[in-house]
Amino acid sequence: MEQKMLQILQNCKSIRELKQTHLQIFIHGLQDSNFVLPKLISLSSTFHSLDYAVQIFENSHHRNVFVYNTMIECFIGRNCRKDAFHIFNRMNASSIASNSFTITFLLRSCESFEALKDGNQIHTHTVKSGFGSSVFVQNTLLDFYSKCSGNIDSACRVFEEMLERDVISWNSMIGAYMARGETESAIHLFDSMPEKNVVSWNSIITGLSKAGNMESAHLVFQRMTKRNEVSWNAMISGYMRKGDVINARSIFDEMPEKSVVSWTAMITGYANIGDLTSASDLFNRMPIKNVVSWNAMIAGYVHNHLFDQALCVFHHMLINGECRPNEATLISILCACSHLGNLENGKWIDSYIKKNKIELSISLGNALVDMLAKCGDVENAKAVFHRMTRRNIITWTTMVSGLAMNGQCGEALALFDTMCREGIEPDDVIFISVLSACNHGGLVEEGRRVFDQMRREFNIKPRIEHYGCMVDLLGRAGKLEEAVKFITSMPLEPNAVIWATLLGSCKTYRNEELLELVTRMILDQEPSNPGYLMQISNLNASVGRWEDALSIRAAMKQEGIEKVPGCSSIQIRNRVHEFIARDTRHAQRKKIYGTLDSLHEHLRVVGDVPSNATVVYEP
Repeated sequence: MEQKMLQILQNCKSIRELKQTHLQIFIHGLQDSNFVLPKLISLSSTFHSLDYAVQIFENSHHRNVFVYNTMIECFIGRNCRKDAFHIFNRMNASSIASNSFTITFLLRSCESFEALKDGNQIHTHTVKSGFGSSVFVQNTLLDFYSKCSGNIDSACRVFEEMLERDVISWNSMIGAYMARGETESAIHLFDSMPEKNVVSWNSIITGLSKAGNMESAHLVFQRMTKRNEVSWNAMISGYMRKGDVINARSIFDEMPEKSVVSWTAMITGYANIGDLTSASDLFNRMPIKNVVSWNAMIAGYVHNHLFDQALCVFHHMLINGECRPNEATLISILCACSHLGNLENGKWIDSYIKKNKIELSISLGNALVDMLAKCGDVENAKAVFHRMTRRNIITWTTMVSGLAMNGQCGEALALFDTMCREGIEPDDVIFISVLSACNHGGLVEEGRRVFDQMRREFNIKPRIEHYGCMVDLLGRAGKLEEAVKFITSMPLEPNAVIWATLLGSCKTYRNEELLELVTRMILDQEPSNPGYLMQISNLNASVGRWEDALSIRAAMKQEGIEKVPGCSSIQIRNRVHEFIARDTRHAQRKKIYGTLDSLHEHLRVVGDVPSNATVVYEP
């Protein structure tokens, strides 16, 4: 009957079937069977019913080491390390002798520095229980100290005290040295090994590759009599990290059987150096693609600001249908939509997330909020923000910035205050967003309060960007003298950016005396910056100082200084429209410039543009 029940348990497909079988086990009096009980507990946990597993454990009367081990393993499988150690302590209190599996289960649950104390407890128990001579247990101890200890001393001590070592022992120690960048010690140990396997060789190659020592890695690679996929991929990745595509491609071409990982590593490497032609060529030649391959190609285009091509690859991915987009795919595409102003595709991603019940993680939620806000759909951005069950400081910063860039500056400031009331510690980055919101909204007093709050309440030392926001805020409000005093009282040396912040205010409030001071300070620090030179020239022209304006332009021409024209793009339906300053190539340019003239006239009427403003075109 015991074998029959085990067979029925093995065939259970749900917690409901398991409970029905559990009843049959009770009827036949097998609830404390040394074979049935551990299986029953294990399956309960497998069906995501840890509480039921605990209930079965607590109601059992004859628990042996196998039952305790099963319960410990269930807790560890659900990341409940403290509960696992509680069961272990109860086991000891019940005088049930642990075995090597008990020790290894618990040690493998300790994977961080915080778990070091628990691991030390198990080490002490290991010595007292006589498991110190077990290679299996000692190897697990070695692995534990390699991961959790702040230094390598404890791992070295375990290794040196081992009465017997196998190849796993040596490999673990080499891996520990490599993980801490101690390549010389790792190589010395590697050379001392009585027997090496492919893992030993790969540990050295991977460590040297990650350290950027490709010359040594290549020498080790050449000495290998047997290589596997890890060996080849470690070399390809190492060369690609150094930007050495020639050697990486040579290894790739030499590789007898190329895996998806190998192809993807090459595509990522080409994309990182901006060679999208080679990346695309390899991508199209791949015999089998997985979601990581598609993501590498999409992310490569996004990284190189080829956002329309990223969307094109994404659409092909959907049409292909072999790989479903994952979180990384969606984040890359949302980034592309943000830069293109492509709200239509961005909202489709939002619908896709809802339809497929994809968890709105912090990273995905942040990307979605950012995209919606940058595309002007601030109401939906707020809806996503409130839909997120978990938020971090980046989430709040993104929402504050989104509100500010869409003109809802007061609401941005209120959201920041709400964040502070909820006990979330702000960082220096969110203060830049909040000060920018005050800047855009002309909220001078609020800006002063926030700047003071940053220093006094949160002890955040202002960076040059924070000072720049305050200078801009004061300048836009016409408080030019206060702005200059603020600059001169800064504990940091004001750079050209700080002074250039006042240039626009000099024009708006027609302060020629300040214009001279600002111009002098900028030219002292960055005399060859084409952006600043052009701005100063235009401002001089706007206040009627044509001689100074022409003088600057003549000097620029003589020195061969040219301003790189500004460029922007937006996607409408399936077409990306790109615009360069003073562009005359667009088919609808007359209509576009007509609309701009109309807007300029409207701003003049409402008083946002001085009536005597002079427009100076770039050469």
